[in-house]
Amino acid sequence: MRLWLLTLLLGMSSVSYGAQTPATDILPIEQAKRVWPVVENLTPPESLRPCCAFGYDLHVRAIGVPIPVYQIGNVLTASTLGEHHYNDSAFGAVKNIVGLSKEKSGLIYTHRGGFIDIAHVRDTADNTLYLFSHIYSRLGQDWRIFFSEELGLRRIQLHAFTPPAAMADRYTLAAWLAGHLAFQMAQWHEVAQWYGFQSVPGFSEEISAFSPEDLYSNLLGARLAINVILQGHAGSTEAYNHAMDKALHSALIQLGAVSKEETEREFRDLDGDWWNSKRRVPDKFLVLNRNYDLSENRLPTEVPFERAERYRIMMPAEVAGVPLNSLGELQIHKGNNMKGLKAPADFYTPPQFKALAEQAKQADQIQLQRMNK
Repeated sequence: MRLWLLTLLLGMSSVSYGAQTPATDILPIEQAKRVWPVVENLTPPESLRPCCAFGYDLHVRAIGVPIPVYQIGNVLTASTLGEHHYNDSAFGAVKNIVGLSKEKSGLIYTHRGGFIDIAHVRDTADNTLYLFSHIYSRLGQDWRIFFSEELGLRRIQLHAFTPPAAMADRYTLAAWLAGHLAFQMAQWHEVAQWYGFQSVPGFSEEISAFSPEDLYSNLLGARLAINVILQGHAGSTEAYNHAMDKALHSALIQLGAVSKEETEREFRDLDGDWWNSKRRVPDKFLVLNRNYDLSENRLPTEVPFERAERYRIMMPAEVAGVPLNSLGELQIHKGNNMKGLKAPADFYTPPQFKALAEQAKQADQIQLQRMNK
């Protein structure tokens, strides 16, 4: 699609992005009106929330064996989201698994955004806040941020450049850069799952790789967190949590979130096309329809018979006149056990993520054709 650039002016700053934005946009492209306080000493959100395998009323293959990667009772509504909690410890993930957390994760169907995986929304939002809290004070410096291994060693490489003169522009640029990089982490997570990454050793996560709702949900989380930051709610995790609650609920309502019964009906209608209710978690081909597109400019995976216009979510190409791609990137360096992924000669970068996703798509198509013979 040919993209045109719209420039919003605030003083001497600008944000350029790839589509026209209506006045009542769900996710307006925002800028900081001033420099707000920034939380310090954040613990990285290393422990991902339990994912929701696509489908509902799911069964597990290993009876009696807990599979913490997946939530089985996984349908939510806009009114049953609970309270967002910045994921600062593995204990939070454990509470989520056993149902003790006030924060809820699951799947919600929306008319304009398709299926939304709330765990993916929350995870990328938290990564955005974490990255912003570190990037803002050192914006323009050449330095690195390290994360734990996902097949390979994840490293955010920031490049040296001259930041904007106005401090509000710097604040704005740091927020958008953080969301951009957080989404790259989400892209890699999908790739890593397909090539053999396991959060819990012995439990395959291939079922979740490139699930049709995943990356749209991740991009929604990044965009929500960016706007929460730019509105001045990054001074503490408490302020961030409260703002995320409001922002997520509002976005879901505007996307046309439906009732639990309606979400379940959508799942039933897609049984046999998008998922196979006769299979059990964690069988890979319980999920039949996947979306291998890693784009930062995306529509939700199209749901058959849905008549509402799909809502496009995107990252800007430039902020304050600076291309985000020039400021930093996620690099995947050789890990201790890269499973089914060939170790890189140096490191993998986002352009190579797309090639790995395409290889995964071709392999899945061949396997599905063989299964259907």
